[in-house]
Amino acid sequence: MKILSCALAAFLAAAPATAQTPKRLVLIDQDPAGPADSGQLSMLVLLQAPQVEVLGITVVTGDAWRDEGVAHTLRMLELTGHASVPVAAGAVFPLVRTQEETRIDAQLHGKELWLGAWNDGTHAPFVVPTLAEGAPTAKAANEDAVHFLIRQVHAHPGEVTIYAAGPLTNVALALAIDPGFAELTKGIVLMGGSLNPQTDDPEFATSPRHEFNFWFDPEASRKVLRAHWPRVDVTTVDVSIKTKLTKEMVAAIAKSTSPAAQYVAKYGTSQDYMWDELAACAWLDPSLITRARDLYMDVDVSHGPGYGNTLTWTDALKPAIDVRLVHAQIDVDTAKLAEMFVGLMTR
Repeated sequence: MKILSCALAAFLAAAPATAQTPKRLVLIDQDPAGPADSGQLSMLVLLQAPQVEVLGITVVTGDAWRDEGVAHTLRMLELTGHASVPVAAGAVFPLVRTQEETRIDAQLHGKELWLGAWNDGTHAPFVVPTLAEGAPTAKAANEDAVHFLIRQVHAHPGEVTIYAAGPLTNVALALAIDPGFAELTKGIVLMGGSLNPQTDDPEFATSPRHEFNFWFDPEASRKVLRAHWPRVDVTTVDVSIKTKLTKEMVAAIAKSTSPAAQYVAKYGTSQDYMWDELAACAWLDPSLITRARDLYMDVDVSHGPGYGNTLTWTDALKPAIDVRLVHAQIDVDTAKLAEMFVGLMTR
């Protein structure tokens, strides 16, 4: 993939940040699993964006257990020059779904290819293994993630976007404690949900409505999707699987001596879909998204074979309950995404 050298200049020209331009405020809620995984790289997108102020990062169990995710995040911040950003530990377990229930469901309804922290061979919930990137020296905040989210939103009413790219347990708990939480924000960006991805990837080809983040904590997902956010943007599986962190992108980033670039160059070799990076980049520059659908979205919480699946309706077909309209992303300008991502990692 061709990476243009003017990537950062074009991005800055499109969205200048000056002393007179207030920065966009964001709270990151993530389930990072390791050095330079999609979760860590999406956080770097927002941390490196000159027009953004990251008020803090909250961590939830999903792709990895919470405590391991906290350690990886603290270390990433140290290595990339963002150590002043606070990190708060959130929920360890989903609201209702359990690992044992999921094991039994697999025997009844069939297996899931990705179980995140519940994958076979993973460690116990509160174990933090030796990190490839080294252990952090910093500690997480004394405040828990849920109260941190609530406090920050109340401190900046109407100004903060919630960027939630993992299971939604932390956000759902914030809504349970503070029912007006959603209305006080500027909106929420979700990496989640699946409509009808065109792919032969076995994880989605036979289960087109399955997506891990919504599936891992369906009750939390339902609560979040039904809250009265000013705006909801959803980066779906449909658009995520059209992206890829390529060797060419990593090689272009590796030419830079910036701390973020060297972190990506050393650890960013997964060649995975850019799940969370796309959600972050599209919030920064919505023109990356070339096609979207406005749909009413919910999650199946019946404890059957569709537990955790994405539910959607048009306005004409939606049920007579308080489901909310979301902007579901379907297609993306991949060349523009790559250009922007490389520019941000190398600034």
